[in-house]
Amino acid sequence: MDGRTGSALLVVDVQNDVVATAHDRDAVVGRIAGLVDSARTAGVPVVWVQDSLSDTGESAAGTDGWQIVPELGPNDGEPLVHKDHGDAFEATGLEDVLAGLGVGHVVVTGAQTDACVRSTIHGAFTRGYDTTLVSDAHTADDHSAYGAPPPEDVIAHTNLYWQFQSAPGRAAAVVPAAEVDW
Repeated sequence: MDGRTGSALLVVDVQNDVVATAHDRDAVVGRIAGLVDSARTAGVPVVWVQDSLSDTGESAAGTDGWQIVPELGPNDGEPLVHKDHGDAFEATGLEDVLAGLGVGHVVVTGAQTDACVRSTIHGAFTRGYDTTLVSDAHTADDHSAYGAPPPEDVIAHTNLYWQFQSAPGRAAAVVPAAEVDW
């Protein structure tokens, strides 16, 4: 991303219904809150992403379940991007928001690891962004009853493979929240 040297924190889908039964919910939300505070203190933009659809594919906009969890929330002036697809870049204004902020590096947190977080880190990387996944600040529901691995394994696997992602002129990284350096 020529000339775009800034970083931004992306908070993906940390909404009441999305994280209601998520693995280690309170600890993950707490780490995200700490990252939001540190980004704001460092003058790093915080960009909020909010999924507009319910699990049934119906619009959830405006419902209590659609709201960002009460422990978090955008400050006045912080961008809020609404999405209808897993990848927060797909058919949204996220790329324009980041370009306007001079961002070439995104630090990604949120839910669900195996859906929207994974789609967004890949979407960012393929669009040319350096992409850092915060290893202990994303979470997933337990879908093992449907044949998926337990959520802690989904999270660990995503952290494992993302650290080996590579492409010309881009960097991928995985770091714990305590090591995020703005």
